[in-house]
Amino acid sequence: MESTILAALWAAGTPLTPGQVQGAIETDLARTTVTTILSRLYEKGSVTRSRAGRGFAYTPTEDAAGLTARRMHSELRKEQDRSTVLARFVSQLTDEDEKLLRDLLDGDAP
Repeated sequence: MESTILAALWAAGTPLTPGQVQGAIETDLARTTVTTILSRLYEKGSVTRSRAGRGFAYTPTEDAAGLTARRMHSELRKEQDRSTVLARFVSQLTDEDEKLLRDLLDGDAP
């Protein structure tokens, strides 16, 4: 559900209250459930919030690519044998993705 809520926030391009998020995702989730998920995203640093009346309006802190990168870093930090994790990750890349990664590491990519 977190990714669905983040997608709604990205699509809106403006801060949304839990009620607005609930309407945007067109789901049977209660507003209190949406509020709980938004609160958890706030605690994780995935969204910021600002006062909106008696509650809050939420804004994503990063775009989808930034969030994915942060998740990848988080998973990597959990492992003691980082070199094995990275080696296995790289070994599973397509040739195109491997070239892109090499270009990024060399500073040649846009």
